[in-house]
Amino acid sequence: MRLRMIAAGLALAMAAGCAPAQSGSTGEGGDERTGTLRVWLFDEANRNPKENVVNEAIAEFEAAHGGVTVDVQWVPVESRADKFAGAFNDPSNAPDVAEFGNTDLPGYVEAGAFADLTTEVEGWKSGADLLPDVLDTATVDGKVYGIPWFTGIRALYYRTDVFAELGLEPPATLAELTGTARAVRQARPDMYGISVGGQYVYAMLPFLWASGGELARQEGDGWTSALNSPEARQGVAAFAELIAADICPPEQCANLTGTQSVQAFTGGKAAMTIGGDFNRKAVEEAGLDGKYAVVPLPGTEPGSIAPAFAGGNLLGVFGASERRGLAVEFAQLLASPGYQAKMYAAMGNLPTLASVQRELAGSDPFLTPFVETMSAGTRFVPATPAWSKIDAQGVLPTAVQRIATGEQPVAEALENAAQQMNDAFAG
Repeated sequence: MRLRMIAAGLALAMAAGCAPAQSGSTGEGGDERTGTLRVWLFDEANRNPKENVVNEAIAEFEAAHGGVTVDVQWVPVESRADKFAGAFNDPSNAPDVAEFGNTDLPGYVEAGAFADLTTEVEGWKSGADLLPDVLDTATVDGKVYGIPWFTGIRALYYRTDVFAELGLEPPATLAELTGTARAVRQARPDMYGISVGGQYVYAMLPFLWASGGELARQEGDGWTSALNSPEARQGVAAFAELIAADICPPEQCANLTGTQSVQAFTGGKAAMTIGGDFNRKAVEEAGLDGKYAVVPLPGTEPGSIAPAFAGGNLLGVFGASERRGLAVEFAQLLASPGYQAKMYAAMGNLPTLASVQRELAGSDPFLTPFVETMSAGTRFVPATPAWSKIDAQGVLPTAVQRIATGEQPVAEALENAAQQMNDAFAG
């Protein structure tokens, strides 16, 4: 999701005492069937296409619910943390429905902000069509707190013209990916073999998971870092190997973020990158239409696909809502098959319903590698509020950067990172 990690600041503010006490919900709520339904949705750089789809849903909803008015507020990203924290502290100012990132969920659940929607999702006619891995991102301690609205998956973008020029084929394994990247850099020293960065965590995670590693393991109600396992060390080392003079030099790539890695590809500086379905517009607007293709990021064995991080946004209902039933119905309408398809057409948002994904992939081959990646199985970060702290501290990027620059060996860097994670888990 383009907005996946922006709640880290909110989570830290909550940890610092800006949120309500972590017990119970933010309000009793109710089930009135008339009046104003308040909705918060994320603003976008180009909001018009999204707003047009939402307005269509509002018109349909209001026509079916006499006496109901839907009032949408567009929440700017930069003020989002304060906006949500204010709603947590004052339920009277909370919306009924809100869009939020799935990595935000554990902190919001701890704050008691959102209603448990397990029963409503199970009873929803499209509920069984939700992809299980995506539904997991809306779940904390076995309870569902949001309806997955869209997801974001990454795969391997590559320059078809460069590959044809050099007689290369898309890599079938992660080891082949490294070899192919080296071959490109050797033949074309003006290009990175692949643009990745020390701060591009979502590109690193598939390497860790494909090698059998885990970020952390849940033990009872707590979590323990697994970064110092042999499998995790192997996966992180394989990723860090890409940040090297003969592929993507550390002096240029050690500090690259995901956005900057993709920008290097769109700018013609790289033959490959790991990008999301949501990066398509940027790639094609850069003049690469017809000069690139996308395949699933391969795993460690031929024919396998590396597990991708399942980013995305959810639609939740505030526990303080006085119109819970209406709120659930409106969220379900926005997340319904028809409106998920409309949102894909408007914004390129990858649907969370399997049937809609299949239908769209049938008419738009670009989606195929992303759908195949999802079908192969995606993964997620530990479902704990501590993850926001770990992310804000840059624990994983720091470890990767230290390995890539030779500052620390793999085992030492990951041992230090594991200790930092465990400190955060301990609270």
